[in-house]
Amino acid sequence: MSKVPSDIEIAQAASKLPIAEIAAKLNIPADAIIPYGHDKAKIAYDFLSDLTGREDGKLILVTAISPTPAGEGKTTTTVGLGDGLNAIGKDATICLREPSLGPCFGMKGGAAGGGFAQVVPMTDINLHFTGDFHAIGAAHNLLSAMIDNHMHWENQLNIDPRRVTWRRVVDMNDRALRAITSGLGGFHNGVVREAGFDITVASEIMAVFCLAKDLEDLRERIGNITIGETRDGKPVQARALQAEGAMTALLRDALQPNLVQTLENNPALMHGGPFANIAHGCNSVIATRTALKLSDYVVTEAGFGADLGAEKFLDIKCRKAGLKPDAIVLVATTKALKMHGGVAKTDLVGEDVEAIKKGCANLGRHIRNLGQYGVPVTVAINHYVTDTDAEHQVIKDFCAEFNVTCTVSSHWEHGGKGATALAEAVIELINGHTSQFRPLYKDDLPLWEKVRRIARTIYGAEDIIADKKIRDQFQQFEDDGYGHYPICMAKTQYSFSTDPQLLGAPSGHDVPIREIRLATGAEFLVVICGAIMTMPGLPRAPAAEQISVTESGRITGLF
Repeated sequence: MSKVPSDIEIAQAASKLPIAEIAAKLNIPADAIIPYGHDKAKIAYDFLSDLTGREDGKLILVTAISPTPAGEGKTTTTVGLGDGLNAIGKDATICLREPSLGPCFGMKGGAAGGGFAQVVPMTDINLHFTGDFHAIGAAHNLLSAMIDNHMHWENQLNIDPRRVTWRRVVDMNDRALRAITSGLGGFHNGVVREAGFDITVASEIMAVFCLAKDLEDLRERIGNITIGETRDGKPVQARALQAEGAMTALLRDALQPNLVQTLENNPALMHGGPFANIAHGCNSVIATRTALKLSDYVVTEAGFGADLGAEKFLDIKCRKAGLKPDAIVLVATTKALKMHGGVAKTDLVGEDVEAIKKGCANLGRHIRNLGQYGVPVTVAINHYVTDTDAEHQVIKDFCAEFNVTCTVSSHWEHGGKGATALAEAVIELINGHTSQFRPLYKDDLPLWEKVRRIARTIYGAEDIIADKKIRDQFQQFEDDGYGHYPICMAKTQYSFSTDPQLLGAPSGHDVPIREIRLATGAEFLVVICGAIMTMPGLPRAPAAEQISVTESGRITGLF
């Protein structure tokens, strides 16, 4: 048997078109793109403002069952479906998030898809790309520096060093920075205080960047960010430090969406990249809206499982941006379903129909959850070469009980032509059903009740629990006028519970709330549950150990 090429080998062998030709497919003139080399570019901000009057295309969300180490292939399916739609003659563009360096060097890998369903240039995308994340990190840390500088001098705002909530960020998994003491070394080094770092993708600047509708909205949201409190307990916003202008200047160029291509030379916009287990997990509103004006069909993804990424896409991004998805594709694999059925990762190779039947409980929970939003749903089986027809049939029969279609898609192995059946199923779904999108909760529901509704209706929990300090914070935020904010849940992606080892479809558990953070720029409340960290750590054997560069300059080891 011949050796199957790796993702990076497939990507590096791709036949790419000049980025101007990809732009031309979207009717973007050459003078409206800002090239970053030959195969990637930004779409000029001035061109975006000319799209306002155009009619929107159809919006398709790709999400997945609860992730496992066996993999589900949500991004791969997003790319494959986009290529599949183009293969059947439809005008389609995909919208993806940019990858964080932390997971690339950790254990998750990159975010460019896999097999023959990838966006390229894969190595550039996974390593620095067009510098957007560096700009976001710089803007975030500029605000941090201005806070400490203000307290070092006269501190005219009377900021309480003990009540500064604005942390620093770095786009790397570095557990040693979770909690630090800053300002040590004497008076000239600033005010001594407890501080810490989050990963850049968890930054509120990232959330603001992805939710802003334009430059002015970005500036306004940055100015609204709450950085801490005064000594008498009054909130302090970034605009009080006159920080929003310089921060917006750092982000000006980054706010222009990035244009790349799939292996089959179809257009893809990659822009923004918040995690879905600790942030809202969607690409930028600007990129999504741009694609909707330029294409008949737009395929986008939301991070991790549907209980996190899709819930936040529907309850935060769509609510804030006025988006109404036309269809949802829920991705599953036989291997992941076997793991949810109790099979160890080392025992997934052979046919195991019974394990898949048990694991389908997880799939069923996600189907039921998505059904609450009024958007038509279809299931895609991301095909593995070791799958059997009997395993596929079990999943199809299970989906039929929900009156949901299920399609096997072999895009990883065959690219767009392997996804034509899925593409046709999605078109049939859109043409045969009118989306009646509605969010899970209304704006005027109290904050505590919003969290409880998510926990009970999405996670299958009995209730939410928190100590008195947290409950009092919920009430204080209500009293301060933030009760209309949506909820951004931060919890493990591996389970409906807060226990990452509890797979399948657990129910009747409690969801413990450890911390809540008010994001007045992003305009949502971050609810941190269980042991989830906003700064990940590297695993025992990080992927960085395998990444290198050949003598000719070719990068190896990325996946």
